[in-house]
Amino acid sequence: MKNRKPNEKGNGDRIDMEGPKPITMKKQKNMKRLGGTGLSLQAFVNAKSTTNHYNPALIKKKREFYKNAKFVNKYRKSLKQQSQGNDLPSAVKPPEDENEDIDDSNRTNKRNKKKNSSHSLRELYEKEREEKEKARMEREAIVQAKKEQKEKAEAQRKAGKKQMFKKTRHGQPVMKYRIQHLLQSIQSSSSASVNKN
Repeated sequence: MKNRKPNEKGNGDRIDMEGPKPITMKKQKNMKRLGGTGLSLQAFVNAKSTTNHYNPALIKKKREFYKNAKFVNKYRKSLKQQSQGNDLPSAVKPPEDENEDIDDSNRTNKRNKKKNSSHSLRELYEKEREEKEKARMEREAIVQAKKEQKEKAEAQRKAGKKQMFKKTRHGQPVMKYRIQHLLQSIQSSSSASVNKN
């Protein structure tokens, strides 16, 4: 509603109409509706410039760095163990003054062990390979059987559908095939219920 005030000039008989409510009143209502005053430009800029310490790229880099450090430490440990393993046999070696027969027997034993170990490794590898091959062949056979079964069911469905939609010369459906289909569906449902019981 518009405010009506008596005219300042006259005796109050004449009423002058004022325009719409002052802008400040509209502003206050909007601010109430929106939930308070907005940020000033300076406050907005400062708020954007502060970091919130969540940066997925940095987190990913740190994670990768620690992962790599872990791998490097493992690698260094394995190198140390290998170097220690190489140093120990040289310290334990018998002096050359002892019998040469012992050295010869040690050499032959080492050769035999190497041959046996490589032979056994090869056998293990062959066995694993055969097992994997058998498993793969079984999976392929199962997949092939399922595929054939699917194709067979699809062919049956197509044939049944073709029969269901057969029509006479006058455009009427052939009821013989429809009735056969209904009987088959009833028989299959009744046999399924008998099997469950």
